[in-house]
Amino acid sequence: MTTNELYFEAERLERKLHGANLETRLALQPSVTKVIERMRAQGMSVPSRFRRLDAALIDDAVEAQFDNMPI
Repeated sequence: MTTNELYFEAERLERKLHGANLETRLALQPSVTKVIERMRAQGMSVPSRFRRLDAALIDDAVEAQFDNMPI
């Protein structure tokens, strides 16, 4: 993918996540992380909003793992 394609893919995922429910957010989290990793691998500067989005999605995924744990 070219740098423009990666950027547009990140924006597309960002739009899909806007107002999405938890299930959708959890399903798209790996895709967001992969796009950001590919951006970094190509030497692109990853915009802070994408980094924040990825961090929030990772937090959601971690919290979801603990929601099903018995106490």
